[in-house]
Amino acid sequence: MCELLAMSANVPTDIVFSFTGLVERGGVTGPHVDGWGITFYEGKGCRTFKDAKPSSESEIASLIKAYPIKSCTVISHIRQANRGRVCLENTHPFTRVLWGRYWTYVHNGQLSGYKQALQCEQFVPVGNTDSELAFCWIMEQLQKKYPKRPANIKSAFRYVAKLADKLRQFGVFNMMLSDGNYIMSYCSNNLSWITRRAPFGKAQLIDADMVVDFDKETTPNDVVTVIATRPLTDNEQWQVMKPGQWCVFRQGELFAQSK
Repeated sequence: MCELLAMSANVPTDIVFSFTGLVERGGVTGPHVDGWGITFYEGKGCRTFKDAKPSSESEIASLIKAYPIKSCTVISHIRQANRGRVCLENTHPFTRVLWGRYWTYVHNGQLSGYKQALQCEQFVPVGNTDSELAFCWIMEQLQKKYPKRPANIKSAFRYVAKLADKLRQFGVFNMMLSDGNYIMSYCSNNLSWITRRAPFGKAQLIDADMVVDFDKETTPNDVVTVIATRPLTDNEQWQVMKPGQWCVFRQGELFAQSK
């Protein structure tokens, strides 16, 4: 299985601390050695870094840890391949354009018996993973139901959740999806999140000998939510999501969620 990481913040924030913990799971404290990727949004644009090498050995990952890119929306992924060979085109995150925005997606899990049900005409995969095909299918269904961006964006995310429910029938489907303004997380079996706000304290990574005092790195008005497959710190209270549960975050705050 793979591991996912995302961040939603109300001010441009770097993800170096959380990313450092995730990178260690790509070959040191975890078996996810089949590539990694990360996308940072900036306005309507985004920049994506990918490598088919293990994150713990990647010079590009080292660059990300040393170069604190600030963003309000970040999505990352480390891969343990089960569908599709280890190569750049099969490396997450995947990106497509819908309603004039870049949509970015990452998936953790494995699907079976899905190809006949997930027919795509416009949004077609570049690689050969179940993950990318599922993403293309979601985008295609979204565009069919909403040719234009709906005035109530919550309705679109509720529809994505219904699509994710269908995909979960084919296997494990933990997913994150973002258009740069919102991050949606859908849980099949493993996803957790934490929102940090004043008063800030110290956080200790599980996977690396690293402690950060967020009180010294933030302002009292900062709000930052981190979503991950498994908690990244051992001295904070993470919210563990339940199977079938979904959440949408905007600017660090919980924007919508399943009932």
